[in-house]
Amino acid sequence: MSTVARNASKQNIFKSMKDIDMNSREVSHQCGVTMNDSVEARAIAEFMEENDPNVTITYNPATIRIDGEGKLIFKMDEITEYLGREMTAEIFEVNTSTHYGRMVRVDDNTVILFGDMNAVMEYI
Repeated sequence: MSTVARNASKQNIFKSMKDIDMNSREVSHQCGVTMNDSVEARAIAEFMEENDPNVTITYNPATIRIDGEGKLIFKMDEITEYLGREMTAEIFEVNTSTHYGRMVRVDDNTVILFGDMNAVMEYI
């Protein structure tokens, strides 16, 4: 990761291998998406950062990571307004190169990522 990208992200959520306890039984409740760097991805990242204080954005040279604790809620109508052109759940999913956590498309307007696997049970 470049110094510029690391500085732009304000913090780094990744631990160094020397800081990882392989014997820990601690469960992470993080979730997130990695998007290819694009106008849409930058708008989504900026919107999420402005509207959710628990979101961490990491700008890499070709990708943007949006990470959260517990759950991340992506509302397409709010992102559309911020972006200035239509954002649909389909366009969102195309821009998402990968994700971690459970992704649930609640309806045509809402995509939720869950870090807590028990919380997703109401949608199954």
